[in-house]
Parts: sequence; C-alpha cells; structure tokens
Amino acid sequence: MRTLILIYSFFLATSTTFSQDCSKYFPMDEGTKFQITNYDKKDKVSGVMDYVVKEFSGNTATLFYEMHDEKGKMILSSEYGVTCTDDGIKVDFSSMMSPELIGQYKDMEVEMTGTDLLYPNNLSTGQSLPDADVLMTVKMPPLNMKMNMNFFNRKVEGNESVTTPAGTFDCYVITFDTEAKMGVKMTNSNKLWLAEGYGMVKQETYNKKGDLISKSLLTSFEK
Repeated sequence: MRTLILIYSFFLATSTTFSQDCSKYFPMDEGTKFQITNYDKKDKVSGVMDYVVKEFSGNTATLFYEMHDEKGKMILSSEYGVTCTDDGIKVDFSSMMSPELIGQYKDMEVEMTGTDLLYPNNLSTGQSLPDADVLMTVKMPPLNMKMNMNFFNRKVEGNESVTTPAGTFDCYVITFDTEAKMGVKMTNSNKLWLAEGYGMVKQETYNKKGDLISKSLLTSFEK
C-alpha cells in the first residue's frame, strides 16, 4: 500500500513540469528551480519535492528532483526526461520511474507500458484532454504483479486566480479523475491550477465522497 501511495503521489506531482520551449504553460530554462509542497487533509505538510532543470537539448528536457518526507528526510532522488511535440508536451511515464521509486523490485524484471500524458499549447474552457495510463508489470516467476494507473475525464473547466507562497497566478483550471490499482484500488477526483510560464501552482485531490484528502502548492520558484 505504501508503494502504491508513493507512486501515485509521484505521478500527480511530476506530471505537470515541462519545457517553456515546448509549451507556454511550463518553465524549463536551464537552471530553473521550483518546489512543490504536499499537504494532507488537515493542511499539514506531508512531503516536499524540489526540482531543477538540468538541461534542455533538442526536443527533450532533463529534470532532477528530490523527494523529502514531512520531517525533511530525503526519500529518493533521480532525474527524468520530457519530450516536445508539435502540439505541446507529452510525459512518458516510464522515463519517470526512478530506481529508488521501485527499489524493492530491483532484483526483478520491471516493464512499463502505457499512453503518454499530453498537455497541448492551446487550452480553452470546455476543452477535453486525452486520457492517459501507465501499466507497471513486475515479473516474479511464476507470477506477475501489476500496477495500473489511469488518468481520465480530463477537462479544462475555466480560469481562476490563485495565491500560493510563491505568488499570485492567473490559471486555467483542469479537472480529471485517477484510478490506481496494485492489489488495492484508489479512485480519486482532482483539480489542477495551471499558470502560464510556471506550470502547476495548485492541485487538490478528493475521495469518492468529494472530501478533500490532499493538496499540493507551488511554494518557491527561481530562474
């Protein structure tokens, strides 16, 4: 269960950080640093993710990140790439899987497949965005263990102004549902605030009853 929650949180936090050369919505000049802080339903810090843009070359950006728990202890660090397209950016989930994130499976064969997560350059209210999914298969002969995560019902709902510790931002609001399965199933609804030039500045996650269970905020940004 802890592994599922860790992977789930990682995908939500990391799937919204891309290149300015690819998309007007995401910062990716080399050397850019930013921080996403996660909070639980009681508004207490549950974790912090620090990012730095290491390199942007050709059509691929390379980001380095560190994930810390609520006490400041580093849980993992790694880097991953994001690819530019003619329409914006796409996230290849398999490139985001660090050895530490799946460390308990390090002596096993792990395969990643799925549909990339797309963020187009041109967003507008009422627009529907493509679904995405990722399937991780851990081969443990004679059995295979699978972890599946789906992003669906993605829609641009409108515009809002949002204030976080990093500043005040004019944002597009995108809603979507997620379902993660690895022995147990987690189904949630999500609301994302996306600012031009900054990427994700706020995200909220709700359970089936519509209760807030976590949120993430952009807490610092430095070029």
